[in-house]
Amino acid sequence: MLERRDSYDRLVSDFAWQIPQRLNIGVAVADEWAAREPDRVALFEYRGEGEAVALTYGELAARSNAFANALAAHGVTRGDRVALLLPQGFETAISHVAIYKLGAIAVPLALLFGVEALEYRLFTAGVKAVVTNAAGHAKLARVRDRLPLLEQIVVTDGETIGGLGFDRLVADHAGPFDAADTGPDDPAMMIFTSGTTGPPKGALHGHRVLLGHIPGVQMPHEFLPRQGDRLWTPADWAWAGGLLNVLLPGLLLGVPVVASRAEKFDPEAAFALMDRMAVRNAFIPPTALRMMKTVTSICERHRLALRTIGSGGEALGRETYEWAREELGLTINEFYGQTECNLVLSSCAAIGVSRAGAIGRPVPGHEVAVIDAEGRSNKAGEAGQIAVRRPDPVMFLEYWQNPEATARKFVGDWMLTGDQGVVDKDGYFHFFGRDDDVITSAGYRIGPTEIEDCLTGHPAVALAAAVGKPDTLRTEIVKAYVVLKEGFERSDALAAEISGWVRERLSAHEYPREVEFVDSMPLTTTGKVIRRIFRDRAREEAGA
Repeated sequence: MLERRDSYDRLVSDFAWQIPQRLNIGVAVADEWAAREPDRVALFEYRGEGEAVALTYGELAARSNAFANALAAHGVTRGDRVALLLPQGFETAISHVAIYKLGAIAVPLALLFGVEALEYRLFTAGVKAVVTNAAGHAKLARVRDRLPLLEQIVVTDGETIGGLGFDRLVADHAGPFDAADTGPDDPAMMIFTSGTTGPPKGALHGHRVLLGHIPGVQMPHEFLPRQGDRLWTPADWAWAGGLLNVLLPGLLLGVPVVASRAEKFDPEAAFALMDRMAVRNAFIPPTALRMMKTVTSICERHRLALRTIGSGGEALGRETYEWAREELGLTINEFYGQTECNLVLSSCAAIGVSRAGAIGRPVPGHEVAVIDAEGRSNKAGEAGQIAVRRPDPVMFLEYWQNPEATARKFVGDWMLTGDQGVVDKDGYFHFFGRDDDVITSAGYRIGPTEIEDCLTGHPAVALAAAVGKPDTLRTEIVKAYVVLKEGFERSDALAAEISGWVRERLSAHEYPREVEFVDSMPLTTTGKVIRRIFRDRAREEAGA
């Protein structure tokens, strides 16, 4: 854990990892608290207009023991893969804890996945059992005969044909459970990459991954836990950002976590939830924050208790950073990581580590650099690839059954992120896009995120994506795809106005020379814009 210090330099110099030789995530996040404070609230489930329901650590420990007994009785053993296809909720947390106690491997999957996406991940992981709800069970029914290793489906909405009832299993198998004696490097979870570049890969993590995340959670949330802290995120718990930035660290640190079963992000509903549940600490991805910028009269209509907001998953940008300061009265602490090695860079305004447009400085315990193709660290101001040095407790063990891809992920001891960036003279990292997102125009290398952030600062723009469109004169031009806010009409004049807005605020080489209006923005389940779709579309238009 991070001990509060008054400067970044002291925070780094006074930190050292303490990873125990034996470690089980399930025991750490449930049983250890249950033994000390069984009535302490672990989770709240927000149910809109009704009263929120609480789950204590004593209940979490007992129900996870029962579910672990049930899974074991139905053939799940150490090392087996168990998928979770569920929204945020008590059953999801209970299932995760039970799987870790078994020594099995949790495979979180998003309910938003289509049938083909689910089949690919379930087949690739060799999943033996799935815990899901009625909607997920209906999807699984269409592909179950093509998943030869799948033996059991557990349904949280009640027993059904082809599915065991979650509540019945927990009730019938109540009693103690002897958790597996696992070490920090024993596999605990497999989280699939978002698939923004190439087919999704299963990043396998050990039990140490949770302890590895704690400094990276405490830094953007300004030395969590503090009296009254309460965590919430709209991010799906199937994503590393929801699971490892919020749910499991909150449980480990004894900070109540708010769960919401909302299937679609609604910025008005998000403010209402934070108001009613007295949320103090929120992780909100940049795309969601940009949507929240469209809400008017926030402070007049909502009583917010927010102490910290952390944001990551893509670049936040200056416009959104400044909006939060003006409208919410706090500084968003941006952080950075990816599925394979999460929360390695962060901001912390409480100790002066904050800069608009930057994604932070290295979290204590992590060595991060911008490197060249040969693995040499670049000088300040030189663009290159962001990389993390191994060993690192937050780093993945391997890609599941894909040693070639695992080997390609490294140059020497540097794990390559595939993200282009630069470090400034003060040690702040600046991200400007995935390798294939970077736009090359008239000799300039342009990152799309700053352009997108500037675009969403325009009063008419709700969401935007910027890509490179092939051009015979400039190599590429910047093209923007824009979703308008309600009440605005598409027109050539508005397109020109939006283009000029960026030119005035950024530079003459970064503004979009073409603006196209679209009905919706394609997003991954983690809330990132899938620029590849627009990039391919722009190339087709150019005949490239």
